[in-house]
Amino acid sequence: MKLNRNKRIALLILFVILLAVIIAVLLLVGKTYVKKEKIGFIITGSSDETGWNGMHYGGALAASKELGVELLVKENIREFQGKCEPAIEDLVKQGCKMIVLTSYGYAEEVKDTIEKYPEVSFYCNSFNYHADNVTSYFSRMYQARYLAGIVAGMQTKTNKIGYVAAMPNSEVNRGINAFTLGVRRVNPEAIVTVAWSDAWDNEDEERKQADNLIEITGVDVITYHQNQAYVAEEAEKAGIYSIGYHQRLENCSDKYLTTVVGDWKLTYEAIIRQYLRGNSDSIKIYWVGMEENAVKLDDFSALVSEDIKAEVTSAENELLAGKDVFSGVIYDNAGKLRCKENQTIRDEILLEQLDWYVEGVEFYDK
Repeated sequence: MKLNRNKRIALLILFVILLAVIIAVLLLVGKTYVKKEKIGFIITGSSDETGWNGMHYGGALAASKELGVELLVKENIREFQGKCEPAIEDLVKQGCKMIVLTSYGYAEEVKDTIEKYPEVSFYCNSFNYHADNVTSYFSRMYQARYLAGIVAGMQTKTNKIGYVAAMPNSEVNRGINAFTLGVRRVNPEAIVTVAWSDAWDNEDEERKQADNLIEITGVDVITYHQNQAYVAEEAEKAGIYSIGYHQRLENCSDKYLTTVVGDWKLTYEAIIRQYLRGNSDSIKIYWVGMEENAVKLDDFSALVSEDIKAEVTSAENELLAGKDVFSGVIYDNAGKLRCKENQTIRDEILLEQLDWYVEGVEFYDK
């Protein structure tokens, strides 16, 4: 009897040891062969910048950590300099099946490379190129630009407002037009003068054009559409009002009124989830806005009055209720009617065909 009891105990101990070995082997196998999904991420500048590249990188990194994927980053890949194609090739070799192209011109530059890898899902920050394995994504930053225009239109004392822009394409033009519509909503006499820097990141030219607008045209409020905040820095030196883009510039005076910002973590989390679920090609255009908390104005400075804040809140509520910035009667700056009463300009035009400027936009002649 005692012998049988001892045998049962010995068998139980053996079973426990065997079970522990099996669990250990399974855990080891899991750690060895279950690998993180790799996401490729290409940016035109450095990941530690405070502007466009840093904001996108920070959002993508936070989303990747949240979703348990590995982010492989290619930095300082300037557009149309032959760097994007080899960057993609290297990411594919490293096992990336999803690659994010974060700058407007990338897709057009590497369309042959995109077609070479139909098994790779490309997410492009542009809407001018389409393919079966391409999803276009962006935030409706123009909504926050519109609100920023309201701030500028009510803050100006001279009715002269400056805008330093990178280059004329649909993305940049949307921002210029939305900003000007916001300005003219509250101040129909104000003029927005645009100066081109001809690049996303050209410090000397951006500072030069900002100074031209300030010193020659006499603007007393200025904003910009580039990767970094050089224009705002020039405004600080000149002592005029400015409105930022991407991320709030630190150590500024109260004349730095507010900033147009996007929540890129939210956007990247959404498109990475889409990819991980196997739906990367199901939505060809992913465009998010204020209704998803993807864009907004940052905190106001002490110089922004309660009246201005109230008008911004009113406009914001209209947008959240379904009103589009590009709706109702809109004339271009040549006097042509572009949108009628009770009409809205279609997303396809805003994304790909916006080659005109609204009434109130003028251009600085270099």
